[in-house]
Amino acid sequence: MSVLSTKHLLGIKYISTEDIQAIFKAATDFKEVINRPIKKVPSLRDITIANLFFENSTRTRISFELAERRLSADVLNFTASSSSVSKGETLLDTVRNILSMKVDMVVMRHPAPGAHHFLAKHIDANIINAGDGTHEHPTQALLDAFSMQEVVGNLKGKNIVIVGDILHSRVALSNVFCLLKLGANVKVCGPPTLIPKHIKELGVEVEYDIRKALEWCDVANVLRIQLERQETKFFPSLREYMLYYGINKKLLQDIGKPITILHPGPINRGVEITSDVADSDHSIILQQVENGVAIRMAVLYLLSGKR
Repeated sequence: MSVLSTKHLLGIKYISTEDIQAIFKAATDFKEVINRPIKKVPSLRDITIANLFFENSTRTRISFELAERRLSADVLNFTASSSSVSKGETLLDTVRNILSMKVDMVVMRHPAPGAHHFLAKHIDANIINAGDGTHEHPTQALLDAFSMQEVVGNLKGKNIVIVGDILHSRVALSNVFCLLKLGANVKVCGPPTLIPKHIKELGVEVEYDIRKALEWCDVANVLRIQLERQETKFFPSLREYMLYYGINKKLLQDIGKPITILHPGPINRGVEITSDVADSDHSIILQQVENGVAIRMAVLYLLSGKR
């Protein structure tokens, strides 16, 4: 059994290119499994996994739970709103109580950046980051890159633009780390107010013109405008954002070359992209969802080898 170089998946920043390729190889095998009539394998039969979600999530939580059940793990689901956290219990006490039930792996989403690093220092279970604040979302970046690779081949030398709310997006940061490790050329594009000041220091270029960005790229990963994280207004209106940074079918037709479109969801239709783009042949959004289960199966399986 292959294993990763680390006991935890805390972020793409902390894993190697070899780890990424091992995850992709395992995901390819698991994708074949989940398309069979019998979709379960006994790989994690004696492993108990706790899903701890301190923030709302639908896609990621369901994708992880499905991946765990496909691997025959025992699954424990926990949401902060219906737990003792709402009564003031600390993160460490919450997790220690759960671990006393003999949990082997913890999948956690938490609003505080670095919460997973804190936990990894204090408990013995494998920790998988399902999103921490505006920091990282590693499995999303892995499934995005895996999906891109299925369409355009090896990502080395490919031009990939990440469009939208870069400032508030944990997906953007994980994508940048992942794509650069795989040898891609990366640009970010969005309003100046939504581009972090020091983003160029990571090795990416900044483009403020959506048409130029699309003319340059092979793949565009379009991010959601995260209004729930914006305490002040970063642009005049959603209508104005759509006018200057939204991707519609006419824009793609004017550019006149094939561009693969991704979106991690949920989509604000008519804001980041129009429905005629989201549902077009350019889009691999549903492919991302399918690949999300395979990638998460791969991560869980490979990390279990470090137990």
